[in-house]
Amino acid sequence: MSTDIKEVVKEKYSAAALRVASGGSSCCGAAPKGTGCTDPITSNLYNETQAGEVPEAALQASLGCGNPTALAELRPGEIVLDLGSGGGIDVLLSARRVAPNGKAYGLDMTDEMLALARENQRKSGIQNVQFLKGEIENIPLPNNSVDVIISNCVINLSADKDRVLREAFRVLKPGGRFAVADVVVRGEVPAEIRRNMELWAGCVAGALSDYDYVAKLARAGFDSIGIEPTRVSTEADARQFLAGTDLDVDRVAPQVAGKFISAFIRAVKPAS
Repeated sequence: MSTDIKEVVKEKYSAAALRVASGGSSCCGAAPKGTGCTDPITSNLYNETQAGEVPEAALQASLGCGNPTALAELRPGEIVLDLGSGGGIDVLLSARRVAPNGKAYGLDMTDEMLALARENQRKSGIQNVQFLKGEIENIPLPNNSVDVIISNCVINLSADKDRVLREAFRVLKPGGRFAVADVVVRGEVPAEIRRNMELWAGCVAGALSDYDYVAKLARAGFDSIGIEPTRVSTEADARQFLAGTDLDVDRVAPQVAGKFISAFIRAVKPAS
């Protein structure tokens, strides 16, 4: 990740963690409907049962675009790694599903998010969890050590996605599963969006096209690759995520309507 992009992302997510730790919202996290959260990418991702399984602060700190624990079909005894684990919601949900003998790792580069995640773990009483400090381009785990990799709208934040996917491939066991939620692009988007740092940090500017995502996964060694759209951005959604930038919203929003898609992305490391 380039220094500029990394620092912008780190600053945004540190601030979100501090807001949640002080009793506020990440603005917006994955809070259920009815809570006043209207972010078109990160809201309404977890059902009430899942929301009840984790501390409120874990839910409020979620800045993802999907629900990878539902996507991954986790089984008891598996080892799970969440890339960019934030406030820990997906790690804690995963840990419950792989218990009693499995384990869930969360990897994050932000001290404030790690502190929040560890506090959420303490409140939840879940033991089979370990939060690691590090970057998703340099995963601090050995080769062939993880059954499943999940991630929630984080890989698009990296400026070196090829390296992230190579690292994911490295730490997965043969036959291991890659099952992430991310934002992808279908069609061309204006170059000014790609250059906007705030939109990088907001899961938009750094998003790969669906074609490029598949190609990069294949180059890293994965097979059985698939992309399943879960949400397609409307012009109204585009106006929301463009608000607060220096872009001409009336001009740009119609150009990107329908092009940003939240999706489940699946792949498998070959068994041999």
